[in-house]
Amino acid sequence: MRQRLSFIVTTVMFWHLCSPLAVAESRKPEQLDKFPPSPLEITTPDPLIRGGLDKQPLTLEEKQKLEISLDELNQQAVVTLQEGDKEKAFEIWNRELRLRRFLGSLAEVEALSRVGAIAWNENEGDQVKYITQRLQGIEKQMLTQKSNDLELWRSLGDAYQKIRVPNLAIGVYQQILTLVRQQNDTIAELQTLNTIGEIHLSWFDYSPAATTYQELLNLSANKNDRLNEVAYLQKLAYIYEKTKQHQPGINILSKLVDIYTNDNNLTQVPGLKIAIASNYEYLSRENPNLRQEAFNNYQEAYTIAWQLQQYVNASEALQKLITLYRSQKQIDEALQVSQILLETEKLATNFYGLMQAYDQIGQLYSERQEYSKALTAFQKGLEIAQQLKHEETYFTQKIDTLSKTNF
Repeated sequence: MRQRLSFIVTTVMFWHLCSPLAVAESRKPEQLDKFPPSPLEITTPDPLIRGGLDKQPLTLEEKQKLEISLDELNQQAVVTLQEGDKEKAFEIWNRELRLRRFLGSLAEVEALSRVGAIAWNENEGDQVKYITQRLQGIEKQMLTQKSNDLELWRSLGDAYQKIRVPNLAIGVYQQILTLVRQQNDTIAELQTLNTIGEIHLSWFDYSPAATTYQELLNLSANKNDRLNEVAYLQKLAYIYEKTKQHQPGINILSKLVDIYTNDNNLTQVPGLKIAIASNYEYLSRENPNLRQEAFNNYQEAYTIAWQLQQYVNASEALQKLITLYRSQKQIDEALQVSQILLETEKLATNFYGLMQAYDQIGQLYSERQEYSKALTAFQKGLEIAQQLKHEETYFTQKIDTLSKTNF
């Protein structure tokens, strides 16, 4: 029993001595401050600032002189960085930043934003951290004081963006949004929501981006602001495409088609119709009844593109239509569309597309075991391949294989 108790005591003492707290307690005093405080929080007196500020704040003239001196420090830091002494450069900048706060919060935030952007570009992680902490301190003070200084809030949001902390930037712009709504400033509201949406989108945060752009879409629709309505629909279409939300994508794309059609501006419609059809084609994997919608939209895309002489879009719609027919084993229909595709590629003078079309026709005739027609198609494909000096071996092999077939 004594031996067991001794073992337990020894084990407990061992773990205590090895714990982080015990290790820290065993260090010498000079080792305890392994991670020094932020250089932006150093309170050592600076020769550029006189004493007695608690009794007499800086006068306007003193602030103007200080601003000139701090601009000179910034230039000195820029030159030092260009000379390759990064550590010294940020020492100078940190001194500048410590002193900028004597010129007010806006001047300090703008300086923090400027130096923060440099620190990010120079991959100075610790410096970015120090600046982030200081910005958060300013934000906390603003919240405590219930600041409604929009210029300062916007500068703070911009600073957070410069140092790549989108979550903090979004929080600031939400504060701005609340303020501008209280002031019934609809223009500022739209600008702020746009900024929020752009931040979400730039960081691939698609779900909140969609929510923001949907809100913007509703606002623009209520104002009958057609230009912005189209822009927000395009943003939402992009988001739903990236997140593979096919039904919402169809809904948004269809609204765009309606707008362009009503405005008699059909230029964008073929591409939109192709995108709608692709979404229906995907959804038809689980709901075959939707496959006809895919066929219809590909056909409409081709028809409109042909009328507009958009032969590239027409070819794309036809190619997707052929692929869809082939997936359903509708070889006759696929061959009919392939013949139309040939004419379209000729009009588009797209020799590569023409070569692919002959290849496709050859494959389709081979599936129907009409080898003579397949051979003719592959031979025409080879002629183009030889002109392009591309895929010659492929077509030659196809022709050799068919030539050996007894047909």
